[in-house]
Amino acid sequence: MCGITGVFDTRGSRELDRVALQRMNDSQFHRGPDEGSLHIEPGVGFGHRRLSIIDVATGQQPLFNEDGSVVVVFNGEIYNYQELIPELQAAGHRFHTKSDTEVIVHAWEQWGEACVERFRGMFAFVLWDRNRQTLFMARDRMGVKPLYYALLDDGTLLFGSELKSLLAYRGPHGSALKRDIDPLAIEEYFALGYVAEPRTVFRQARKLPPAHALAIRRGEPVGEPREYWDVNFTLDNPIGQEDACAELQRQLQESVRLRMISEVPLGAFLSGGVDSSAVVATMAGLSDGPVNTCSIAFDDPKFNESEFAAMVASRYATNHRVETVKSDDFDLIDTLARLYDEPYADSSAIPTYRVCQLARKHVTVALSGDGGDETFGGYRRYRLHLMEERMRSALPAGIRQPLFGWLGRVYPKADWAPRVFRAKTTFEGMSRTAVEAYFHSVSILRGPMRARLFSPALKRELAGYSAQEVFDFHAGRARTEDPLALIQYLDLKTYLVGDINTKVDRASMAHSLEVREPLMDHKLIEWLATLPSSMKVRGQEGKFLLKKAMEPQLPDDVLYRPKMGFSVPLARWFRGPLKQRVRDAVLGERLASTGWFDRPCLQHLVEAHQSGASDYSAPLWTLLMFEAFLRNVVDDASAPAIGDMHASVALA
Repeated sequence: MCGITGVFDTRGSRELDRVALQRMNDSQFHRGPDEGSLHIEPGVGFGHRRLSIIDVATGQQPLFNEDGSVVVVFNGEIYNYQELIPELQAAGHRFHTKSDTEVIVHAWEQWGEACVERFRGMFAFVLWDRNRQTLFMARDRMGVKPLYYALLDDGTLLFGSELKSLLAYRGPHGSALKRDIDPLAIEEYFALGYVAEPRTVFRQARKLPPAHALAIRRGEPVGEPREYWDVNFTLDNPIGQEDACAELQRQLQESVRLRMISEVPLGAFLSGGVDSSAVVATMAGLSDGPVNTCSIAFDDPKFNESEFAAMVASRYATNHRVETVKSDDFDLIDTLARLYDEPYADSSAIPTYRVCQLARKHVTVALSGDGGDETFGGYRRYRLHLMEERMRSALPAGIRQPLFGWLGRVYPKADWAPRVFRAKTTFEGMSRTAVEAYFHSVSILRGPMRARLFSPALKRELAGYSAQEVFDFHAGRARTEDPLALIQYLDLKTYLVGDINTKVDRASMAHSLEVREPLMDHKLIEWLATLPSSMKVRGQEGKFLLKKAMEPQLPDDVLYRPKMGFSVPLARWFRGPLKQRVRDAVLGERLASTGWFDRPCLQHLVEAHQSGASDYSAPLWTLLMFEAFLRNVVDDASAPAIGDMHASVALA
């Protein structure tokens, strides 16, 4: 696990500024504190920060092929590298290290752009082939590892694991990444809580989408990335339940085994939920000694599930470590804004940051259960969506849309009521198409609220754009009519990448911790996509197959209890210890100076929430983090000094 960055002259072979490249590399010190190296040749500069995991002795980067004509910088792990080495050696390639990184350069020589199709893992890499005068970059299938890039006005292309490395660049004649905010990114952020791929918050920069590669030949225009993989929900596997459970256990064992290859201390996150517990149980069956596990406990019982983690830890005699976090752990707001570089509104970033901080005290690599909800069908919203879909299909649109549209408008928003009586969202969803309804259900600020929040000036800049278009784009490529498969596909393309993977990557790398994701193995996902949806959601039970497969290994109290999630008490914070801070941020000068927000709407959100009339904690947190982003990223035009970023985010 590392940080990569670099500069490429797309037009020629101009001499590069070593100091500028060093500044970019140093801005990501936290991603790889073990080593840092540069490679510079005419028109090309690569930087690498290393967190040593595999081939600690000889796996340094940038790494070259035999004659030095191909050089690569790489972040992540190629889990099947040991299988590829003999095949490449048989083809005549000579290896000088035992690292997975060297597999990339030889695979490029052997298979060209198709090399990415042979890799099983989480990765983002960029290589330069001097003989072909080609720069090639690629990102893993599920978007576990990030990769940003930007083409400047003078033809300079920048890339990096984090946006901060691009912002640190200062080239000749004032060449730099412009901090002009993309208004479409604002719409996406306030709808989704993140800026969706391939967009970034800055107009000039882009994210390379998951399962995409981009080849740039010097002297030619920079084209669009090419997709090399996609998941296809065929749902046509006739396998029975018993055989499916056995096959799932086999697939889990293979995925976990591949991710346990390490030359440094290894462990796992154990939240007490189904996904992390399944990973730990599988690890225990593959380990000679006890598994290292860690979890966070909260002092508020409403948010604490540590007793279930302890239950699994006891069953498998793990080396279990727990730290209690106060429910008022809100001191990370500015730290998170600097860490994520873009506005990011998932408040579970706070406990995720803390559990990574705890894990790094004992291990360098940790396996997680991330991706289980999306791949196995675990979210409560999936079951609600399927219920709505049955109702949608039973009523003609000519009746359904006006009837439920009217009910959605007149029904009161009852935040205080039990869930069963909160029908407003269901009524609103019933008046929409399936994709529109799902987008509506997952939006932090729904369409009517964004319409009230955004100023006339911002609406003019948006020119009618809605973040709904992100979902429409992916839905048009889903190749399935199955209601559950469709929304799983949407989550795999949006929420999993933009929210979950972003959260875990930044939180873990802030502490120089590598997190691996066995439930996001693309081979496992391809197999799950062949199974009928009834094996994922059956009645009111989500993750049906995973739970059945794990019944011999996990107690029912872990498998069949209500899902709790990794949440924090925002509503109470904003009426208590953060009351003045949220008021100052939301109603303060920095947001007002943008001209993007309606002042009376901001005032209403604060007053109604703090009076207890409504629960606007999610919109207020979204605004609070946007204001922190403006102060900590947009207003800070100076690049971080060497080592400053590590001091500010690691172990804060």
